Amino acid sequence: MFWLVYFIFNFVRWGSYFDDYWYSFKSNLVEFPIHIILVYINIYYLIPKFILRKQYWNYIASLSFMLALIYMIRTGLIYFLVTKNIWPEAGESGQFMELNHIIVVILGELYVIGFVSAIKLVIDWSIEKRKNEDLAQLQMSTELKYLRTQIQPHFFFNTLNNLYALTLNKSDNAPRLVIKLSDMMQYILYEVKSSKASLLKEITHINNFIDIERLRFEDRVDAEVDITGDIEDVEVPPLLLLSFAENCFKHGMKDNEHLKINMSFNVSKKGYLEVTMTNNFNPEATKEETSGIGIENAKRRLMLLFSNNFVLETKVENDTYTLFLKIPV
Repeated sequence: MFWLVYFIFNFVRWGSYFDDYWYSFKSNLVEFPIHIILVYINIYYLIPKFILRKQYWNYIASLSFMLALIYMIRTGLIYFLVTKNIWPEAGESGQFMELNHIIVVILGELYVIGFVSAIKLVIDWSIEKRKNEDLAQLQMSTELKYLRTQIQPHFFFNTLNNLYALTLNKSDNAPRLVIKLSDMMQYILYEVKSSKASLLKEITHINNFIDIERLRFEDRVDAEVDITGDIEDVEVPPLLLLSFAENCFKHGMKDNEHLKINMSFNVSKKGYLEVTMTNNFNPEATKEETSGIGIENAKRRLMLLFSNNFVLETKVENDTYTLFLKIPV
């Protein structure tokens, strides 16, 4: 289709210029197969063989040889098949192998090569760009799934440790913990299927987690949850907030007799969810403790999901650990 449109354009252009459409049709009919052959040899042979391998002098030499050969073939075909006047633009002064005629023919071929090769390279670049974007999207999706699979074993490992501690003490809370754990497993394994989850369900999920920890630590845990704004239709990345709640227990219960947690969830009118979590914190007790995957996992997920359109800040002040998260919803 491209070559047909290009042929019609040249046919009309030179037919109008010479006021001889029959001559224009015959000359273009001779020249266009030459253009096409030269262009495709350049695109599919010379460029991959020399340009992509950075053999620029070999490319120039090969292209120069082809242009010299094309000059001879094209001029001969025009002379024998179209007209004895091989260069009508120059009048009667145009002669075979004349320098100006050679330059005009070669520049004409270079124009076609450059024009068509540029179109082909732009198309190839566009296709490659789309492939790279699809690959990046697939890679991001795969990494997100991997990060989510990290969360689930991490949580269940901690919870089973809690259950083990209760069974060792023959605690009556062990059956209640099994029920709570069953509810959370149902949520994680069967309800969390997409890249977004209901904020309301996530908060319920966190409350179940806190209840499980309360069964282990009994009256040593005091947790408050405050919700402002309309959260009914708000969706967030699933299991993201759990890592922060786990972090409260991981560091807050270390050498502390009592853990106090405050969590607030606020949906602003500007379309952002603001989460603040605070807990008492003993810096000396956690200095030598190696960090888990939870917080780093959450940071990586946030970067993949929201790029730079999020805020995650943590600070320790007056033996209180504070985490602030702001994400678009």
